[in-house]
Amino acid sequence: MNKQPKTHPGPRFFPRPIDRPSPRSIGLAALQSLHQELSAYPKPGLVSPVDSGSHSDMDAATFFRSLFSLRGYFREIALAGMGNAPFAALKELGIAAEERMLKATRGVNTHRGAIFNLGLLAAAAGHLRNADLSLQNEALAVVVRERWGEAIRLHGTRLPRISHGSQVAANHGVGGALLEASSGFPHVFKVGLPALQKSLHQGADPNSAAVQCLFALMEVLPDTNLLYRGGEQGLTFAQESARAFLAAGGVHRPGWQLHAGAIHREFVALNLSPGGSADLLAATLFVYRLQS
Repeated sequence: MNKQPKTHPGPRFFPRPIDRPSPRSIGLAALQSLHQELSAYPKPGLVSPVDSGSHSDMDAATFFRSLFSLRGYFREIALAGMGNAPFAALKELGIAAEERMLKATRGVNTHRGAIFNLGLLAAAAGHLRNADLSLQNEALAVVVRERWGEAIRLHGTRLPRISHGSQVAANHGVGGALLEASSGFPHVFKVGLPALQKSLHQGADPNSAAVQCLFALMEVLPDTNLLYRGGEQGLTFAQESARAFLAAGGVHRPGWQLHAGAIHREFVALNLSPGGSADLLAATLFVYRLQS
């Protein structure tokens, strides 16, 4: 009898590879990834089931209500991707999902970034599935960049600068979420995914590997959430904190939780929250689930 290859890690967070994923399985993978991102701890300044981090207007229960409101969205947008929908159609689905989210959370923005990022990746997965093409390597990135990248950039030029991210991106000369998406999520595929895979390969459990991935993203991402809350000084502090954590061994050493917990408390004291990095962590977890 031939031995079956081992799958890593366990089934709770990373199930067996999805073979030609259906829209339903794509949607489920997106929701599971968002749940895993929420559950990871300690995460500097971010909401988890343990505490609300630097956020006084939301907690884990708020996120769970939001997730419930999105339960059909990622399946719908994967179906749209299977039908070769243009960006305008994807945008309409995202707007409707955002309205449901805000109704469920009583106006609190919990998953706007995920609706945008994971929505595009889910549509790309649907497109590849329909064409019977592999989701491995950077296939998802190529679809987002080549099919919808120009429309995303054009969408950005037409938006009024009313969101925190768009204001900060303009004021500090950084790209923000729109540039990340239109470029095919380079921080996900060049930073987040390699960090997650390496950490898992070194034996980290799913929670620890997610935290390691978050710190790797924090170290290099020009996070507009950090810029909004703390300016360039806040961003520099966050990046240096992440760099020091990783240089000390990250999650691959005894007592790493104490170090990460101390950084978390410093972020809360300074009212810092790396929301952009958290959005890309969720996107990384989603891509990993699809690729396994």
